[in-house]
Amino acid sequence: MAEQQWDIIIQADDKHAKADWKGLKKSRDLIILWVRRNFVSKYKQTVLGPAWAIIQPFFTTVVFSLIFGRIAGLGADGVPNFIFYLSGMVIWTLFSNCLIQNASTFVSNSGIMGKVYFPRLVMPISTALSQFITFGIQFAFMLLFLVYYVVTGKGVHPNLYILMLPVLLAQTAILGTGLGVIISSLTTKYRDLSMAVGFFVSMLQYVSPIAYDMFSRRSLFEKHLVYYFYMLNPVTPIVNMFRYAFLGTGEIDWLFYGISVVTTVVVAAIAVRMFSRVERTFMDTV
Repeated sequence: MAEQQWDIIIQADDKHAKADWKGLKKSRDLIILWVRRNFVSKYKQTVLGPAWAIIQPFFTTVVFSLIFGRIAGLGADGVPNFIFYLSGMVIWTLFSNCLIQNASTFVSNSGIMGKVYFPRLVMPISTALSQFITFGIQFAFMLLFLVYYVVTGKGVHPNLYILMLPVLLAQTAILGTGLGVIISSLTTKYRDLSMAVGFFVSMLQYVSPIAYDMFSRRSLFEKHLVYYFYMLNPVTPIVNMFRYAFLGTGEIDWLFYGISVVTTVVVAAIAVRMFSRVERTFMDTV
């Protein structure tokens, strides 16, 4: 009897956990569908809809301007407090949303993942991409104030570092998504982490220069141990460069920005590795 020949052989790979990059490339339409679904479901059955993307950072900016800028005196020198805090909130919101929304990837999508196969990386990627819609709305809102302050001569000086914007946005999304995926992978076994995500993000916000200017004359972050500690936070160089590009305030420390880029790449690599390992068995633990 002639030996049968098979066109496709499906077998488990227990030695290595690999991401399905080929399948991911073929799933572009699915990613677009999930991006639309994530954005629409977020504002579905709300009265104000996407306007919430502006309302939330606006009121946070007002509170920061009053408390940290005027009362505590931690705002920037020569730049209006409102645009200073608004710019920080815009880039921070992109990072925090990518982190928080992806921190529950396995748990929140276990129903559909247990019914049909598709490259699982579609979930965190589409979640991250959907955050760019919210960012676009907030960024346009920021640009309105930016133009006003430039025209009225309020000390705001955009410069050529604006060309770094695509790199900064990509790095921010990758870093936030990577941290979120790592937490999500661990959450399948340790549910306590899901309770601590909000606290972790809140603490990270205050060890990032969102509510204060690291380079003002009133700053406590002179170039000693505290300064280096804060600059090792990979979010800090991103925020500083974003503000420097659009406002002309602060400075860019290329050494720590390079460390931030390396940290982002390492976090992304760890996230993909952990995600690929957990996706094979997470239905047994979720």
